[in-house]
Amino acid sequence: MNVGQFHSWTVTPREAVRIQEQIRALVIPRGRTPRPKLVAGADAAFDLHARQVYAAVVVLAYPDLEVVETAVSRHRLSFPYVPGLLSFREAPALLRAFSKLRHEPDVVFIDGHGLSHPRAAGLACHIGLCLEKPTIGCAKSRLIGGYREPGPKRGATSPLLSRDKKVIGSVLRTCDNVRPVFVSVGHRIGLAQAVRLTLACGKGYRVPEPTRQADILAERAKREAAGSG
Repeated sequence: MNVGQFHSWTVTPREAVRIQEQIRALVIPRGRTPRPKLVAGADAAFDLHARQVYAAVVVLAYPDLEVVETAVSRHRLSFPYVPGLLSFREAPALLRAFSKLRHEPDVVFIDGHGLSHPRAAGLACHIGLCLEKPTIGCAKSRLIGGYREPGPKRGATSPLLSRDKKVIGSVLRTCDNVRPVFVSVGHRIGLAQAVRLTLACGKGYRVPEPTRQADILAERAKREAAGSG
């Protein structure tokens, strides 16, 4: 799969913030993708002792959600932990994993935020721009914004609002009586379709199947590396 790169990854936190401001201007927060045939999920696991990040991408057929292809990449951590700058720790490894794919997904799910980010330039936006694919951020915790708790049933939603009351995401209940997830636009897709696809890609777990499978694979890669080292 072709992966673009429009900046160096060897940057300071101050330079990273400027890059995110550029990303915000480039993100397309709308669009309606045709019914996908392939969806992908991406996640990463950190070994802080070894200073390594293990990235995994899993491609699944849609709508049956059977695994079609997987890819894993390992990258040495060099960028410091700074809230709001997760992209600069995860994205190099994630993009390397995407570059290994033979099957090109139509829609990408990222375990992280998109527009629901302090500079409207979360990991899902960053990856979406590099791939130029419809990309959805699906996070397990809130980064910014306020919301009212959605109803207890699967499919219930509540808008995630910025300080100036703009909708920056959707708080989505993916299973009955289970904590919601935080869905936001990454690139080239509208929020309503992002929410629908997140629900459609569920298999009875809190997180959508693409990122659930990617999480399992990333953690396995980390364990195997630790066991062999």
